[in-house]
Amino acid sequence: MSLFLVNRYLGDEEVESVSKESQSQALLAKLQKKAKEKQKQSLTEQRPHPPEDQTEQQDGIKNRKADKDHSQEPQRRKKRKSEVPSLFVSDSDNHDDPVKKKLKDMTDANEKQKKKKKDQSGMSFSVKGAGNSHVAGQEDTVEEEEAVTEDNTPRQTTVKTSTPTGFTVLGGFENKPAQKVHRVLPQWLAQPDVIHKDIRSNLVPISDIPGLSAQLMKKLQNTGIQHLFPVQTEVIPAILESTQQGLLIGRGGYKPRDICVSAPTGSGKTLAFVIPVIQVLMERVVCQVRALAVLPTKELAQQVYKVFTSYTEGTILKVVMLAGHKAFAAEQASLSEHRGGIRCSLADIVVATPGRLVDHINKNSGLCLEHLRFLIIDEADRMIDSMHQSWLSQVVKAVYRSGSGPETMSIFRRTEPACLTAASLSPPQMPLQKLLFSATLTHNPEKLQQLGLHQPRLFSSILSHSNTTPAAPTQKQDCFDFPQCLTEYYVPCTLSKKPLLMLHFILRMKLSPILCFTNSREAAHRLYLLMQLFGGIQAAEFSSRLSPGERKKTLKEFEQGKIQLLISTDAAARGIDVKGVKCVVNYDAPQYIRTYIHRIGRTARAGKAGLAFTFLLGVQEKNFLQMVVEAGSPGIQKQIVKPENLKGMEARYEQTLQELANIIKDEKAK
Repeated sequence: MSLFLVNRYLGDEEVESVSKESQSQALLAKLQKKAKEKQKQSLTEQRPHPPEDQTEQQDGIKNRKADKDHSQEPQRRKKRKSEVPSLFVSDSDNHDDPVKKKLKDMTDANEKQKKKKKDQSGMSFSVKGAGNSHVAGQEDTVEEEEAVTEDNTPRQTTVKTSTPTGFTVLGGFENKPAQKVHRVLPQWLAQPDVIHKDIRSNLVPISDIPGLSAQLMKKLQNTGIQHLFPVQTEVIPAILESTQQGLLIGRGGYKPRDICVSAPTGSGKTLAFVIPVIQVLMERVVCQVRALAVLPTKELAQQVYKVFTSYTEGTILKVVMLAGHKAFAAEQASLSEHRGGIRCSLADIVVATPGRLVDHINKNSGLCLEHLRFLIIDEADRMIDSMHQSWLSQVVKAVYRSGSGPETMSIFRRTEPACLTAASLSPPQMPLQKLLFSATLTHNPEKLQQLGLHQPRLFSSILSHSNTTPAAPTQKQDCFDFPQCLTEYYVPCTLSKKPLLMLHFILRMKLSPILCFTNSREAAHRLYLLMQLFGGIQAAEFSSRLSPGERKKTLKEFEQGKIQLLISTDAAARGIDVKGVKCVVNYDAPQYIRTYIHRIGRTARAGKAGLAFTFLLGVQEKNFLQMVVEAGSPGIQKQIVKPENLKGMEARYEQTLQELANIIKDEKAK
């Protein structure tokens, strides 16, 4: 700040005649004087007004300030201290004085507040004087000494800080276990329509099935079926009920609900959708593809195709299979033909695998799905896992494709379902109803959402444990229903003893026919060669190494009893109904519970008895047994084969291993 500005601030402008040195000293003196006056003024404002009876006492104090007698200075200083307002008042003060009493109360309240803060923070500190501050995380001792000089100016405050002693650890917190979150399922999954597990005790005569036509009853009787299984008794009337008012509308004029069925292997799920679909379509007038069954493998597709063909025999319905058993051109010719320049459908029911189905849709081979009424998805859990092929989205797109082309016989224009309004209900549209079937249907809503189900209805022999018993522990995996008459065993063994155990089961225990599963086609091929070289066993392999024709022939010979041991990969694990299988052996332990359930489901079918053995290495026992128990197995027993039972075959077995090594070496060389 320049001298001119300082002079303007002090109100003096006549300093030009004075020297610069004297100017600075004069300005310094004036600034000090101004500061003292402001300090006195602030002290006066803070001092409370005394009562009227103390006016004379204050006048005496002012007169004594003017006294310059040094001998009386200590007394005046002491008196001045007692008159200056302070936050601390000694107990010897006059308590009758209202001003001092009020100041003491204020001081006590302030001390209590500081003590409370000290207790809460867990840190100790002491303060003398006013205007102190505390820094968290550091134990400080602050002392302030305030005194008044002769000219009534306060002395400089001194602060003494002790060395920090460290941070205080805050406690009082306890580790509490996190509350487990129980799975909450949609109502249709949590509360399904229950199917009886015991097949033998719940057979229903076909004459008691509501809505079943006389023509189909006669066909069932001709095939030797007098009673239906529980799953068929529940599902067949439900599908027929959705078509009571024709193909265009469902019950009450609304779109029919989709149906999901989760039942054990061998419980009759195939017949549960074949019978009602045939009965509904027998009344059709124009031939169009109105039922599409999609299955994961060629063998399973061929099996379902045979069931449809046997029950449509003698009717106007035509069934076509698209699974790669024939050339693409031959399949295309069986789908449609041209009549008078118009392409007409030759199929009412199509059974297909996903890959072949997508090929026919993309190549416009004559497969028209614009009139599709039923979409049947068998082995639905595996079909959901193969959604990466986008087969379902392409089917839905083909169903709701505009039917205004010149070569189509479309009568109604179909649109994808959206919000239900009066406008959307005014034009008649054929609804698309999905029918899902599986022995291991997932209860994961996120996976089921991919199917786009409409108000689904679930038929299951397993009750959901998530909503019925909220206090139950959270399940790590879904529970499944095992065949009622199945007996499960596991056999502890070593890797080198596995082939000997298989020989023991066939030659010593006389268990045949046996369906044996391995985890790879290489393992299946080596075991097949070993059994052939050992001799005395009629064995065959079943894997992708064989052509479809060779696999079909092998299955037929196995059913006829010509083959004692069929060594297969998981190609034969799903859905295939192989008659006469008394025993299933898991030569390689399955890694997933669904694989295990489908493997052992090849026996104990339709209420018959069956055996299942699983060879387990020492490192596999704990995880496998835990997996099976959590899946809802009624109990798996331990079967020990003593070493002395295998000694008679060890010499021949060692010789066979040497021969096998030479054969495998030659195969690799080729």
